[in-house]
Amino acid sequence: MKTHYKHEKTLVIVKPDGVQRSLVGEIVKRFERSGLKLVALKMLISDPAHIEKHYTLDPNWRRVTGEKTIAHYRAKGMAPPSEDPLVITDRVLKALMKYMTSGPVVAMVWQGAHAVKIVRKLAGGTEPLSSDVGTIRGDYVIDSYEMSDTDGRSLRNLIHASGSPEEAKAEIAHWFSSDELHSYSLVQEQILYDVNFDGTRE
Repeated sequence: MKTHYKHEKTLVIVKPDGVQRSLVGEIVKRFERSGLKLVALKMLISDPAHIEKHYTLDPNWRRVTGEKTIAHYRAKGMAPPSEDPLVITDRVLKALMKYMTSGPVVAMVWQGAHAVKIVRKLAGGTEPLSSDVGTIRGDYVIDSYEMSDTDGRSLRNLIHASGSPEEAKAEIAHWFSSDELHSYSLVQEQILYDVNFDGTRE
């Protein structure tokens, strides 16, 4: 039997720039207001090995990331620093490891119908400059690929959000033990998921 949509989970990490800019509460509020349920939360300072493992849980990540980066350079009419996707990704990963270990992060697990897609929609595109107004990245960050490339650093975009339910499952297991995930009910779930919508009258 297929698990109900309301049980889908996704990982969100408020990156060091989000913590330093005191945007944790605002980010949490955006997801809470959408109807998602917070089922795990912790603050920590990660180490480089943990971050490297996070980004390479998918064995295809190095190749795909390199190919996407090369395509981005070409789309902008720029020459990529290398034609080898793995060389490109090595630079990207080193910058990410430096960025993600530069200070505390806040890791969260959100649960609810279409949690992965809802979080990605609210977060906005990876690049803040091209993210839509109304999204977290579009509203609170002014960074761009061009600026981060010029500065030789990772793009600062406030949060990480899982890209698929399968990716979320692997990432959640990487950041949280099973006993750190909480199962509980919210009153609002009657409104969101009650089939007959008949639980609001006395």
